[in-house]
Amino acid sequence: MRIREMEAKDNRDMEQIIKVSLESVGLDIPGTAYYDPQLGELAQFYSLQQKAKYWVVVDEKENVVGGVGIAPYNQKKRICELQKLYIAPVAQGLGVSKGLMGTALEFAEEHYKFCYLETSKKMSVANQLYRKLGFELLEGPLEGSEHGAMDAWYLKKLTK
Repeated sequence: MRIREMEAKDNRDMEQIIKVSLESVGLDIPGTAYYDPQLGELAQFYSLQQKAKYWVVVDEKENVVGGVGIAPYNQKKRICELQKLYIAPVAQGLGVSKGLMGTALEFAEEHYKFCYLETSKKMSVANQLYRKLGFELLEGPLEGSEHGAMDAWYLKKLTK
């Protein structure tokens, strides 16, 4: 498995991985990434933002099996958001999420002081990973949150 920056040719694969993941836990509802207007054009969306990137993991046949993004959340407070960490079922349990998180957080540390994320308690494995990587659970979302259906919010102070 190899991590690389997302390309336009990966858009459809990541859109499907995200939708299937959300459907599998009943989160194919408004207020989640499922209905984000840019979901079908993630490569373009992230390339148009400053201090933002999206990475995918590909297998030995160059099939996309997961991805994660970093984008600005509150520039004034130097907060970024970790976005759309999703892994295809075929690659779950192989450490792919941890590798993607390492890449994303390394990038985030170069540009931001804090990393924020929103998720659902239904995604228990993801919540465990976030806590293990030093994210602290918040009581509620940060101001400006767009995913009202989420019920778990985390913030991590970045080290650089």
